[in-house]
Amino acid sequence: MTTTREPTPPDRTPSRPLTIAQIAELAGVSPATVSKVVNGRSEVAPETRALVEGLIREHGYRRQKKRPATAPLIELVFNELEGAYAMEVIKGAEHVAREHGLAVVVSELQDHRPPATGWIEGVIGRRPHGVIVVFSGLTKAQHEQLRTRDIPVVLVDPTGDPGHELPSVGAGNWSGGLSAARHLLELGHRRIALITGPAHALSSRARLDGFRAAMDAAGVPTDPELVRQGDFSAEDGLAHARSLLAMRRPPTAVFAFNDAQAMGVYQAAHEMGLRIPDELSVVGFDDLPMAQWLIPALTTVRQPLTEMAAAATAMVVAIARGESPVQNRIELTTGLVVRGSTAPLVA
Repeated sequence: MTTTREPTPPDRTPSRPLTIAQIAELAGVSPATVSKVVNGRSEVAPETRALVEGLIREHGYRRQKKRPATAPLIELVFNELEGAYAMEVIKGAEHVAREHGLAVVVSELQDHRPPATGWIEGVIGRRPHGVIVVFSGLTKAQHEQLRTRDIPVVLVDPTGDPGHELPSVGAGNWSGGLSAARHLLELGHRRIALITGPAHALSSRARLDGFRAAMDAAGVPTDPELVRQGDFSAEDGLAHARSLLAMRRPPTAVFAFNDAQAMGVYQAAHEMGLRIPDELSVVGFDDLPMAQWLIPALTTVRQPLTEMAAAATAMVVAIARGESPVQNRIELTTGLVVRGSTAPLVA
């Protein structure tokens, strides 16, 4: 009968690295079983896997002197793959990966935040050069599982505070929100509606804070009735815009926190017979390729998604080579792109 023991909680500092044989002895299993867990093989009972992972977190794992060979892959992980946002990120990652003779493997978590358990075993089994997680995060245990296998991780546009534990790449969301508000204020708009992103998204909170900073500086209060929390989808933008435009005193401008939501605003305006920008000004965020093809072309805040992904890929390749990143957090600038969807307020 196999005996088990409760491993030390994961936040305890490892005492001393153990070999596979030593971990197997403590767990009461065979070295082959421990090896399967270490290498992400699936044919291990969940309780045994949890026990072995707990021992690795507690004591550390003494790897072979020669670093295990990695596959020539970069693992690019999304919550969902729909839309042009993902395509811009993939383009940036593939460009840099190709320069280093690497391929990009794309995974979709289907809105599991953090990634579901089975995902991590697949990554460990593939042994990629590194992992780039987009608009999400990892649990401490998942990060530890990758760290003990020497698989570096970089976050792109993380939903929460990335802290200092993992390298990350983001954009100037606060300044982007500020520039959107200033642009609409300069055009004379005061009743400006906001369709934000999810509450858990750091980028959304930063855009909102930047917007409010510009409004406060101009002495214009932000009307709580004009602030609607969205989920970064076109359907969501449509639903909120319908509600906003049906108000007794509707907004004269809408700042949608991404271009997809701005498309929904366009549809709502069309349904209600409102002309953009003559009767409603609209600002988006991201500057995806579709923005310039809307009629009228969308004024939006450019987020350099391709460049963000390229920077993250370069960072993960460097870490895989044993180099320390020059900085743990890279933040690329955003900029307002003025097109035809905004115009001065007509009294």
